[in-house]
Order: sequence, then C-alpha cells, then structure tokens
Amino acid sequence: MARRRQTVTIKHVAADAGVSLQTVSRVINKEPNVRPEMTLRVQASIDKLGYVPSIAAQRMSGSRSYLILALNDRERTIAGWRKREGTDWVDQMLLGGMLTCAEHGYRMIVELVDTHSDHIERELLGAIAALQPDGVILTPPHSQNPIIMNLLEEQKISFARIGSLAEGPGFTLTMDDGGAARMATEHLIGLGHRRIGFMTGSPEYELSAWRLDGWRGAMEAAGLETSGLLAEGDFSYGSGTRAAIQLLESAAPPSAIIACNDQMALATLEAARERGIEVPRDLSLISFDDTPIVRFTHPPLTAILQPIADVVARAVELVIADQAGREVPDTPSVVPMTLVLRESTAAPGPSRIER
Repeated sequence: MARRRQTVTIKHVAADAGVSLQTVSRVINKEPNVRPEMTLRVQASIDKLGYVPSIAAQRMSGSRSYLILALNDRERTIAGWRKREGTDWVDQMLLGGMLTCAEHGYRMIVELVDTHSDHIERELLGAIAALQPDGVILTPPHSQNPIIMNLLEEQKISFARIGSLAEGPGFTLTMDDGGAARMATEHLIGLGHRRIGFMTGSPEYELSAWRLDGWRGAMEAAGLETSGLLAEGDFSYGSGTRAAIQLLESAAPPSAIIACNDQMALATLEAARERGIEVPRDLSLISFDDTPIVRFTHPPLTAILQPIADVVARAVELVIADQAGREVPDTPSVVPMTLVLRESTAAPGPSRIER
C-alpha cells in the first residue's frame, strides 16, 4: 500500500526559513510591516517545500475566514441561465473575483439573493452564519439596497458596492456608465447622425439613470434634440421589442439607436429586420454589455464593453485591504468602460441624413 505523503505544515516552513511561526503567518496573510527580505526568505521556503496554506487552519488560527461572499440577483441570474441567452455577468464576476482572491489566499463564493424577498434579512443572515465571510461584494440592485447595507454594517462586515453611488456604508465602485453612454453617443454624432434614439434600462438600477444622463448630455452638447427619441425598457428582450417599435414607427424615426443592454439591442435588430430596415445601412445600432452573442449576430454589434472582471477584482482588493488594516480610498473607484467597434455602426445613408 502506498504511504500518504507527509503534509507540509507552517512549522516546517518556519524551521526551514529559520523564523517564527508568527512571521510565516504574517507573510502568508500578506500582513503589513513584514521586512521585504523576510518575505523573500519565507516565500523561498514555501516554494521549496511545496507548502499550501489550509483555509481551515487559517480560520482556526485567527478571526478571519478567508472567504469573500459575492451576492448576485437571484431572479435575473436564474432567468438568464434558464434561457441560455449568453449573459456572462456571473462568468466575468467569477473571473475577476476568484483569481484575485486566490492571489491573496482567499476563496470567493457566489450566493443568489432575491432583493425583492420579504425574507431577505433571514436569507442573508443565514448565508453569513454558514460562511462567516470576511467581506461581501454587492452587485446591482443589491448594491443600493439599504436593508442589505445596514445589515452588513451591523454585522461589522467589510463590503464593496458595485454600480451604486447611493448614500450608505461600504466601498463604492462604478464603471462610469454615464461616460460610456456619452462615448457611444459622440461616436454616432461623429459619424453624422443627428437623430439618435436611446432605450433605457430598468429604473431599479442606478446605472440606468447614469446612462440616460450621458446620452442626454452628449446630445445637448452637440445642440441636438432628444424629443421623441427616448424609449423606456427594463433590460428584457420583450421591453426592447416594444421600445424598438416605438422608435422605428415614429413619425420621425432615428437613424441610430443606443440600447442599454444586449438583449434590447438584439430585439431592436430583429424589429428592424422585420420592417425591412437594414443595419447599418438604414440604422446604426450600439449595445451595452458586449456579451458573447453580439459578436455572432448579423452584423456583429458595436458595443460598450463592461469591465466586470476588473471592477470585481478591484472590489475584492478593497475588501481584503480593509481586512488587513491597510489604508483604502474613501472616494468611489472608477473602472471605465470601452467602446468596441464592429459592423453595426456607419454614417447615415442619404435617406437618413437630416437636413
């Protein structure tokens, strides 16, 4: 029978490096005030011996759990999974969060919570009791929910709020949604478009208002009218269809449309096709999100790319830094979006140029 390999422990590392157990622990936990040469010596012994820190042992040795809990909206997440529509918010959240946690010896766990539930406090307290997380990452619309924010503050848990600047505790992070909408609008104006329609997202999300303000600001700065060019949506495909019909069948239809997410942009593409409107010859179209599906539509869609992985990674870094007692900024962190140009935008055709 093969013998089990002897487990390398923190004691082996300390003996090999010739330092105390406390020093090894501080290096593993990336605590401040450890001399660089000491860190190098301990890390060399860790690499030499193949030591892998045990989260269970770390939790027993101190007050930390080395777990970061990320909360996502249950209803929308499950709906997207079941429809298999290519939404990759959770994938990108895992990419940025899990890799960053691993760099610091942490693990990230995702929980789905219904922000509309009458039992939201019980659900969240149950997750906290079971996992005892060191920190929590809140995504929209949880990031602006005062019940969740107040509960986490009462539990003295460090947390980061993505996509919200609402008053309240926690670190705030945005992806400059207003700036992204301005960027998209200015791109269309630069191509020669003057009547640029805009489809809003759900009013439940702060970022929907930011995007609307960005479009309005760019249009006003260019001296362009917005009357009759705004259609309300809620991020669903169905709302995108209704908004597209409203804009495309209006007395003075737009020559370009910006949709607040990919599902509404896809609905617009189909509504235009049904009416014999060709993209981009007759209508330019820009989407938000840049989920995988928009790269394979006909034509591939120009889209605002949300740096979800980067903003979640930054959120994790802020929570871990706060846990370690390091100084963290008290102003919102901004990870800007970018515009990915594809084949759905072009200069307006002769029949669409406003005189």
